[in-house]
Amino acid sequence: MRLITFAVPSYNSQDYLGKCLDSLIVGGEEVEVIVVNDGSTDRTEKIALDYKERYPNIVKVISKENGGHGSGVMAGLKNATGLFYKVVDSDDWLDKDALIKFLSILRLHHEKNTLADLYITNFIYNKVSENKFFIRHFSRHLKDQKFTTWSHVKRFYGAQVLLMHSLTYNTEKLRQSNIDLPNHTFYVDNIYAYKPLPHMDNLYYIDINLYNYFIGRDDQSVNINVFTKRYDQQIRVMKEMVTAYSYDEIKQMKKGLSNYMLHCLSAIMMITILFTVAGIDNDERRDALKEMWLFIKNFDYKLYRFLRWKSKPMMVSCLPWRLRGRVMVTGYKFLRSRLKLG
Repeated sequence: MRLITFAVPSYNSQDYLGKCLDSLIVGGEEVEVIVVNDGSTDRTEKIALDYKERYPNIVKVISKENGGHGSGVMAGLKNATGLFYKVVDSDDWLDKDALIKFLSILRLHHEKNTLADLYITNFIYNKVSENKFFIRHFSRHLKDQKFTTWSHVKRFYGAQVLLMHSLTYNTEKLRQSNIDLPNHTFYVDNIYAYKPLPHMDNLYYIDINLYNYFIGRDDQSVNINVFTKRYDQQIRVMKEMVTAYSYDEIKQMKKGLSNYMLHCLSAIMMITILFTVAGIDNDERRDALKEMWLFIKNFDYKLYRFLRWKSKPMMVSCLPWRLRGRVMVTGYKFLRSRLKLG
């Protein structure tokens, strides 16, 4: 029985793919590891094929033309045979002991026919070069190792949201959510951690530090000098999230889920504004932000009104452009310092 399919979207990952795969094959034949080689030009494919040869009952390799991270996630989902589906980026890794415990819980739930729709685990922001880390846990919102529903999930506040790294979805329910991530777009993990949630009725939180999220490469998408240049892609992601559900649809969801969905949209909108205003002040960026607000207004006025005037973005939207940028960059740097990552 394949309990989990791990999808590993990989592009020019020769320097770290091995560490990632070593952490996944610990699961043995209860796991399926699908390496999606996304048009790499280095030794990524060779490394993946070597693991496939050594672990033919665990590792699969899909090689395709470059389509970006989202296309890798979707290719993995299309070919997944595991009961559950988890994305592991090729420069990240899972903790061995936490994975063994996770699999033992899944195995027990499967034997008792009590599997949840969504399993939530902790992840670690790991800045290996400076021996700094920060654990993102969810014990304030969910009880450890208890089946629950969205009605019993406590409110999220501030910048805390469920990220891709913390989620393990039921594979069939994930497919039923009609998730479709755009190609050649960064930050699609925001969509992945949002759109499927209303399809996941039963939740189970395990307070284990399973996922290690690597921090520190200069070209990494969370680097402030990088993400300010990719503001247009974050806006594209924000539009995808906004059009997933109308305001009325969200308000009709169970209270805990409804509260979370609106909180998540608000938090990601703040990130979108940061990406846009933190870069060079020019007409192109100003016009892009105006066009995004107009897009939301035309799609769903109620949702526009909530995001523009009744949520976190309201606090900065009224500020002059340059002051807005300084305030948000200062806030971002303060948050990273609180996480002890910068």
